[in-house]
This record gives sequence, C-alpha cells and structure tokens, in this order.
Amino acid sequence: MSLSKSLIYHCRVFTFPGLHRSLLPPSPFVSLRFLSFATPEEAAAERRRRKRRLRIEPPLSSLNRSSQSPTPVKPPSSIPQNPNSPKLPEPVSALTGNRLNLHNRILTLIRENDLDEAALLTRHSIYSNCRPTIFTANAVLQALIRQSKYSDFLSLHRFITQAGLAPNVITYNLLFQTYLDCRRPDTAMEHYKQFTNDAPINPSLTTYRILIKGLVDNDKVERALELKEEMCAKGFAPDPLIYHYLMVGCAKQSDADGIFKLYEDLKEKLGGVVEDGVVYGGLMKGHFIREMKAEAMDLYQEAIRPDSKFKMSTIAYNSILDALSKNGMFEEAVGLFDRILSEHAPPRRLSVNLGSFNVMVDGYCSEKKFKEAIKVFQKMGDYRVGPDVLSYNNLIDQLCANGMLQEAEDLYKEMSEKKVYPDEYTNVLLMDACFKENRPDDAAGYFTKMIDSGLRPNVAVYNKLVEGLVKVAKVDEAKSFYDLMVKKLKMDNTSYKFMMQALGGVGKLDEVLSMVDQMLDDEEIEFDEELQEFAKEELRKGGREDDLGKLMEEKERLKVEAKAREVEAAEAAKRSVRAAVASLIPSKLTGNKEGEKDSTPNDNEESSAMKGESGGDSSVEGAVRAEVS
Repeated sequence: MSLSKSLIYHCRVFTFPGLHRSLLPPSPFVSLRFLSFATPEEAAAERRRRKRRLRIEPPLSSLNRSSQSPTPVKPPSSIPQNPNSPKLPEPVSALTGNRLNLHNRILTLIRENDLDEAALLTRHSIYSNCRPTIFTANAVLQALIRQSKYSDFLSLHRFITQAGLAPNVITYNLLFQTYLDCRRPDTAMEHYKQFTNDAPINPSLTTYRILIKGLVDNDKVERALELKEEMCAKGFAPDPLIYHYLMVGCAKQSDADGIFKLYEDLKEKLGGVVEDGVVYGGLMKGHFIREMKAEAMDLYQEAIRPDSKFKMSTIAYNSILDALSKNGMFEEAVGLFDRILSEHAPPRRLSVNLGSFNVMVDGYCSEKKFKEAIKVFQKMGDYRVGPDVLSYNNLIDQLCANGMLQEAEDLYKEMSEKKVYPDEYTNVLLMDACFKENRPDDAAGYFTKMIDSGLRPNVAVYNKLVEGLVKVAKVDEAKSFYDLMVKKLKMDNTSYKFMMQALGGVGKLDEVLSMVDQMLDDEEIEFDEELQEFAKEELRKGGREDDLGKLMEEKERLKVEAKAREVEAAEAAKRSVRAAVASLIPSKLTGNKEGEKDSTPNDNEESSAMKGESGGDSSVEGAVRAEVS
C-alpha cells in the first residue's frame, strides 16, 4: 500500500515539476520504501488481509494437489501389534516442561555427589505423573560408572528396563562399559549380540569403540579383531581410533607383525594416506618391538614437527608419550610433554588431558622419581584438568608399593578438597600399606571409613582385615568386625573357620559357641557337616566338644516348640473365626429347640409360612460355614 502511494507521489513530482519546485527543497536522496510498512499496525493489517484472501481463494498449489488422484490409503493391518515388541526410545524433544525440571534437579544431585538420592528420585519418578526420560536415567547411570558403583548401576538398569523405559544406544553403551570394566567381556558380548538381534536401534561408532577397547583391556585381542571386521561389514567407515586400540593390544602381546598389518589395512582403506596421528604411537611401538629405534625416532620427528602432515590430537600425543616412556626414551617424553603443555590453551586448543598426566606420572614412577611424579600430578589444576579417583588410585598404589605411605595419605586427604571421593580400592590400598608398616589400628580405621561412607567392601577385603588383626593378636577387634559384617556379607566357610580358629587359639570357646548359636539361628547360613566337624575340633581342645551337641539339640527342641506354637496359634485363629461367624448368624437359622417347645400353634403357622424366606438364609449359612471350614 505504502509502496504504491510512494510511486504515485514520485510520478506526480516528475510529471509536474513546476508545481513543486518552489515548495520542496532539492534533496540528494530519493526516499523509497520497498516491501516495507510505515507502522507495525499497517503490517498487521496486511497480514490479516492476506489470510482472509487465502481462506477465500486457496493457493494454486493446493488446487493442483486436489486435482491429482488421491493416493490410496493403506488399510490397517489385521495382525495385532505385539505388545512385547521393543519400543523405540524417546527423542530429545521429550525433555521439556516438568520432565526437564526433574532432569535438572537430578543433575544437581549428581553434581553434589548424592548419587543414592539421585537414583532413588529416578526410581520414584518412574511411576509418578512426571516420568523421567531415558536421558535422565542415562545421566544417573553414567555417574554411577564414574564412581565405580557397578552393582548400583546394574540394579538401576534392571529397574528402568522392567519399568518399560525404552533404552537408547547410550544406555546400551553404558551397559557394555560396565561389564567390560568388571572384567566380564563374555557377558558384554552376549548383551551386544542381543542388542543387535532384538533392539529397534542400530549400534553406533561409539559402541564399537567401547567394545573393542574393553576387549583389548581384557586381553581378548582376537575377538576385538573379529568385531572390527564385523563393523566394517556393516558399512562403518574405518576409524583410526579403533585401529589405535587394536595396535595397543598387539603391542601388549609383542606382536609387531600385527601392528604393521593393521596399519597397512587402514592405509589401504583410507586411500593410501593416514593423516590421523593417533595410529603413529602404536606404529612407533611396533618399531621398538623390532628393535628399530632409528625408524621409530624418525617417525616421532615427522609427527611432531610444526609442518607435519599428521593431525595430532590429544590421544595421538598421549600414544607417543606412552611409546617413548616405556621404551627407554623418557627424556624425549618429558620434552614433548613440556611442549604440548605450552601449546595447551583451552578452549581454543586442547593439547593435554587427564591421560597425558597419567602417562607422565607412570613414567616418573618407573624412573623412581616419585617427588617429580607428585609435582606433575598436582599441576593438573593449572591446566584445567581434574583428576579422577582412578588417577589417585594409580599414584597411591605406586607410592604404597615403594614405602611412601605418608605421601600416599597426603594425597588421600587432598581428594576430599578436590571433590574426588575415595572408593573401596583406595581404602584397601592404604589398609594393606598400614598393615605392612605395622599400623593395624590405622588399617582398621580405613575399613571403618569405608563402612561410614556407604561403601560396601566384599568378603576378600573383610578377610584381609581380620587376618591382619589376628596376626598382631588383636582377636577382640577382629571379632567386633565379624559381628559388624556377618549380617552384611555372605561369608563362606573359610571366613567362619578362620574366626573360630582365632577364637579357639586364645581360649575363647564361649565365643565359638556363640558364633555357632548365631549361625544356627540364621536360616540363610547352612551349618553343614564340614563346619560342625571343624567346630568340634576347636571345642575338643578345651574338652567341650559335647557342648556343641547339646547346643544343637537345644536348638532343634526350640524349633519344634516354635512350630507347635505356630500350629496352635493357627488353630486358635480358626476357632475365633468360627465363633465370630456364629455370633453373626441369627438364632433362628441355627435351630433353637427351646423356642420350638414354647411356640404356639399360631407361631407354628407363622414359621411354616416363613419357610420360603428362611430357605434362602439357610443356604447363606451353609455357604458361610463351608468357607469357615
């Protein structure tokens, strides 16, 4: 509208120049507004006009579609859909509204390291009106893996699976990672086979990276090679990172031929040139295995020069650092590490990560330079790298193995300051080191910290503690830990025998009988013939083997009496039910004979007249009596 007015106005100006020459000053610019409106109200009015016109006169495209023959509608299938068929996972667009608020709330709990509460909230929300998405469940599962809480992971994963929350490929990847970390590669591959056969989604490249790396870490290199071929057969592009994992596995087995064969295979599939530098660390290891040091160093120089044709990532640098430090070239590794530290400028350029520091810490420890290893470890924060519990465990293990318990304990105290929480393995390392240093009280303290922090040590850790305490003649402390853990752990016969032997060795036969008494009371513990003979032998040392027989006879008698009381209580309950039902039934339905004697003929007539009504009630009475009996 404004465009047409403007054009008419200027046409008038050009048509009658004399009329306006004296009124308007000459302007160097011509003010024309193309495809615009003077005010928002005019634009809104134009939109409304266009909508009205479209309602009256539909566009030509819609007329063309209507003139064409309609596509035949597919009739619905008569075969009913199987309700047990796997469901497709929800898209990320489902994470909105209250479900997004729930997701953020659970993420807050994860950041606060309250994983128990996060998992509990996820469980409770499954059957609420705000059901969590699979992305929320994956966040909790991944946090449990980071804390190495694999049993909690499997429990939560089983729960969400039974609740019908459809998993996505990330959920499957986390499950594979858990079984591989727990040294159960066969179970992981069984789940992978089930995933490929039954799941409505396909594996991703990350799936194969996790599986192949886990198989290599579990010394299943041959199976990893087969999986690589299976991945290529499914149409995946050759991945240099997967070839790097396979080269690392071949290097563990000192298989130089396998390393070079993998490199040639990758080179052929990529068209003759491998630009990704992640494979050259493994290639250097192959040269070192063949004792071709010059070729390995030439490859190293070619990879790190400024105008190198290789694309060096953080993992590529880490592989070269590992190859140098493990083959007598640690000084060159230190020089390369200093260089990439100077190039590290996050977020623009990332040259180092946690793996880089772990490689250098291992290198310094192998050179027996533990002070330098601690300094490198403590420099992580300067480069925006945060250590995890595995990094702490690695360094603490190295320090404890070399008699540096005080430095290891200092690192243990640092963990809480950096919000890294020790796991069972951390406490076990320090507990063993304290026993070696003749500090049994401190060792017991680390075990107590595990219990207080909610960790769950297994039977092997408990046995280490008890054996260490008994060796230093602290039988009472060992017995107190036995009383604490006997209800939390499923102990084996070896654990029971060791504690009986320790108590019998110091003449505490009453404690042995007390142990047997508790075992007989616990229905989950089988006091078999092997344990009976062992307990008799210990009691025979004090001439009290008959006490065991008396105790077992007394327990049997108490069990028989308890069973009899249960039967008597059940009979009494039945009698009380019968009496209650009888009190609810009217007396006329039970046949009151005294009432019949005192009744008059009129009453007899009334009673005969009411037979029809009482017949239905008597049938009810019979049904009630049958139910009671």
